[in-house]
Amino acid sequence: MSLSDTATPAASAAQPPRTPSASAVTKELVAKAGATRRRNAAKWKLRIGAVCTLIVIIPILLAQVLPLPDANHQDLSARRLAPLVDGHLFGTDQLGRDLLSRVLHGGQVSLTIGILAVVVSGAIGIILGAAAGYFGGWVDTVVSRVLEAQMSLPLLMMLLLVVALFGPSIPVITFVIAIAQWPEVARLTRSMVLVEREKPYVSAARILGLHRIQILIQHIIPNVIKQATLVVLLLLAQAVLLESALSFLGAGPQRPFATWGRIISDGQDYITTSWWMVTLPGLVIVLMVVGVNLLGDGLRDRPRRKKKGA
Repeated sequence: MSLSDTATPAASAAQPPRTPSASAVTKELVAKAGATRRRNAAKWKLRIGAVCTLIVIIPILLAQVLPLPDANHQDLSARRLAPLVDGHLFGTDQLGRDLLSRVLHGGQVSLTIGILAVVVSGAIGIILGAAAGYFGGWVDTVVSRVLEAQMSLPLLMMLLLVVALFGPSIPVITFVIAIAQWPEVARLTRSMVLVEREKPYVSAARILGLHRIQILIQHIIPNVIKQATLVVLLLLAQAVLLESALSFLGAGPQRPFATWGRIISDGQDYITTSWWMVTLPGLVIVLMVVGVNLLGDGLRDRPRRKKKGA
């Protein structure tokens, strides 16, 4: 046996185990960087969404106390004034009415319809989706078939048909938008309830003798209500757009109500000469929709806090 053969094992045994260098990229670092990036993105979405939404909502809520002219006051000598002329921040329309006042008062109508619609659609969707996911059987079959049938219909055409049959009043439009939106909430709720009903706490509640409806209301729905509420928040932007589309087509709330869609519809004939009559109300709608969508996305992507002791 040579000297090199005897020295090699001893030398190898004396060497310390190799450790990754400080600059090595590991799976833990990649995961941490991805989580940090998602967390920062969620924070920026929440901040930007909150700013955009508040810029629209706060003036709308304060429209009654702000020093603005009456939204329906006509001054034919001040027709189609440009923005910032004679104290009119958004200018005036074809009848000399202050455009900012009409946008803010019209926003009250549009937002009221949108909020009521998403509350009703959220309640219907959560109840029917939870019942379909938990009870299964014929309940799930009926709810699923109704969902598929409604989602196969063209949305705007269906809304126009119902409004034409029952009249363009605010309660009818609110109910129509709610009926159009509940399938989105019901589908998500059903899928989450299907997962929750297989968890051990549901089996433990059954062993303790709790009724099925009691388990659903007291234990399952509270665990899925948060995610369902995020979908309802995202549907608020869609509800505002649907109401504006109906008003633009003449199927929204009738005069004297001034909604965003009607304001844009009234100004479309003057878009080439008085651009502000369409552009500024449209920008308000865009700001509102973008803000609500960013808020919903930020709340959805926000990392969950770990419970103490978990």
